Amino acid sequence: MTKSIRPELRDIEVSGIRTFNTRVTGIPDMIRLTLGEPDFPTPEHVKQAAITAIQENFTNYTPNAGMPELLEAASSYFEEKYDLTYSNKEIIVTVGATEAISVALQTILEPGDEVILPDPIYPGYEPLITLNKARPVKVDTTDSNFKLTPEQLRAHITPKTKALIIPYPSNPTGVSLSKQELRNLAEVLKETGIFVIADEIYSELTYHEEHVSIAPILRDQTIVINGLSKSHAMIGWRIGFLLAPEIITTEMLKIHQYSVTCASSISQKAALEAITNGKDDAFQMRTEYKTRANFTQDRLEKMGFTVIPPDGAFYFFVKLPDDITENSFDWAVRLAEEAKVAVVPGNAFSEKGDRYFRLSYATSVNNLAEALDRMAQFLAK
Repeated sequence: MTKSIRPELRDIEVSGIRTFNTRVTGIPDMIRLTLGEPDFPTPEHVKQAAITAIQENFTNYTPNAGMPELLEAASSYFEEKYDLTYSNKEIIVTVGATEAISVALQTILEPGDEVILPDPIYPGYEPLITLNKARPVKVDTTDSNFKLTPEQLRAHITPKTKALIIPYPSNPTGVSLSKQELRNLAEVLKETGIFVIADEIYSELTYHEEHVSIAPILRDQTIVINGLSKSHAMIGWRIGFLLAPEIITTEMLKIHQYSVTCASSISQKAALEAITNGKDDAFQMRTEYKTRANFTQDRLEKMGFTVIPPDGAFYFFVKLPDDITENSFDWAVRLAEEAKVAVVPGNAFSEKGDRYFRLSYATSVNNLAEALDRMAQFLAK
């Protein structure tokens, strides 16, 4: 007789993004505006660093936290970029930002804890919270331009609140938080001891202001998540970073060690090149994304959509007009089948997102132009 599996898994569903992709896979002549990854190649000098590592047989385990020289370089990189002051004992190189999020949550959560999430939000956090026998508490931000306010935060804090997750710039909304907005949130949090998990994976892709981290404002309570997937078009290389006070990283390293041992040695060599000789590689991509964002916003508004301009990343989270009565999934399926354009239905991110869809502009302007022409024709029907 087969033993039972964890009951928490019964409450976890396959990502709505994957469900939608499965539903529309196979439709010919499709233009996909669904991808959450750069359409640029990894910079050539970064690839060459990895090739050299292979040729020199740098294929063994590294220390669990990462190569010492990479940790030193990361310490300098994040201080220069975002005024983050972490020693090499306060940084862990992870297998992408996803593992970093998992490690952070496994380290701090206990059964019955609550974790506050601004809603709509990337669907990767809630299942990890549930698996750790904690409870996600979603805060509706659809009436505050997708930004968590101090008043909203204060209203959702209880004695069981263990952490707040703030991803910015945000997936799916593209909205970010200013230094003053972060200070306002920190004022609510600073006497509570609540952890802040700041997911800053899109920090290099901001358009109007330089990215500001909450960590210098609330250092003792903050765990920073970052990585190279978006900044250096290195999704498949799987390099993330955890930054936190040593008292926290010492414990997180235990989870990381017994989960993955260490990140790929070859990817770490590529990462070293990326954050030293390629520390400004994102500039060209950021410039192009901004051009695409402006183009896309203009077209969407001419179609009659309500749009909150993104501050960064490469997404629009677009409200469906009131005369569309379908849920976002059914509408997006019909758009895919009839117009051959794929966007992600907003209910993949939350119930509050069901009157929205996410459009990724991580594709060429030509593709965007054709896709938006098709969408306009579809709406005209």
